[in-house]
Amino acid sequence: MKIIVLGSGVVGVTSAWYLAQAGHEVTVVDRQPAAGLETSFANAGQVSPGYSAPWAGPGVPLKSIQWLLMKYRPFVFWPMPDPHLWSWLLKMLENCTTAAYDRNKGRMVRLAEYSRDVMRDLRASTGITYDDRQQGTLQVFRTQKQVDAAAKDISVLEQYKVGYEVLDAAGCIAAEPGLASARDKIVGGLRLPGDETGDAFKFTQTLAAMAAKAGVEFLYDTQIRALHADGGRITGVQTSRGQLTADSYVLSLGSYSPALVRSLGLDLPIYPVKGYSITAPIINEDRAPVSTIMDETFKIGITRLGSRTRVGGTAELAGFSKRLRKPRRETLEHSLTDLFPGGNNLSEATFWTGLRPMTPDGTPIIGRTRYDNLFLNTGHGTLGWTMACGSGRVLADIMSGRMPEIPHEDLGLVRYGH
Repeated sequence: MKIIVLGSGVVGVTSAWYLAQAGHEVTVVDRQPAAGLETSFANAGQVSPGYSAPWAGPGVPLKSIQWLLMKYRPFVFWPMPDPHLWSWLLKMLENCTTAAYDRNKGRMVRLAEYSRDVMRDLRASTGITYDDRQQGTLQVFRTQKQVDAAAKDISVLEQYKVGYEVLDAAGCIAAEPGLASARDKIVGGLRLPGDETGDAFKFTQTLAAMAAKAGVEFLYDTQIRALHADGGRITGVQTSRGQLTADSYVLSLGSYSPALVRSLGLDLPIYPVKGYSITAPIINEDRAPVSTIMDETFKIGITRLGSRTRVGGTAELAGFSKRLRKPRRETLEHSLTDLFPGGNNLSEATFWTGLRPMTPDGTPIIGRTRYDNLFLNTGHGTLGWTMACGSGRVLADIMSGRMPEIPHEDLGLVRYGH
């Protein structure tokens, strides 16, 4: 089958790889000059199945108000007359119940755990490297209230048999010795030893090169303008190179996915949630992270990537703006220097922002649409890197007529009534 994949981020490239491995003729189309140059470029670097959780949950509306009032804010909201924003927020509020949180976290952990295992198989079979480490994630709690609140997440981890360790301050420092100078700021932690780290950009670029060698065609510098349909099928994609045709089409354009299919009558509940990162060279190994630390107070991930530290986080609702805002950098720097003082050279740090494609329930949208030959693999939010390999494998199985290795029906657009 001839397949066109729209988008060359980590999700689009993994989709192309597994589709090609299944024997399909695959073409990837992207407006950028190379793979992984948008949201996949400088994310937090975590492959964190154990930390997979929806943002919508009990108490989140009140917490979001508290976050807005913090000096170093993990959440920023710029009200705009955008009906898509307000519709998305309403759907997110509907998911702020205990039942919805448990349901959403359960399916996110299921997909993320599977994806981590698929990534391990890929690494073993191809030898791909990307500054990867397999040394877990440590969620750091600064207050006893945060420790107590972790009980709900732990119950889900136990349900899905995800390994974890509850640590006191000393245990946190044993796992991450660089935290020693911040001992008085740590009450405890939750360690997820099965989590991994790695540079998503390096991975995406390397896998794209491997896919090209396997026969996948990449059409870069190509604007994607419209999808054309006739009845219940897509007949082609209009691009700056003219109309391209295939037997089937995969939409993996992240935050830009909804706009492309709106004229087809498909309403994808995906909205861009802006995230930021800084990447700084390590200058003192003893004061640098070993793997990934999640600073629960500021919702920030601090990750070791080779000789660099990547600090990523904050959630900013600002539409499609990619403006780099100084206060967001200050928040990232504060978390890093508070927990790992003197470990990195911030004067040489690079500052970046990207648009995370978020669904109201946190789960990506993978699978069929009401158009027979249009498939979705999009809406991964902050977890595109964590879920990419598993999502690509599930999609390839669906499109190849094989039964995926995990339950997948609740990952589709049908859960939103489409």
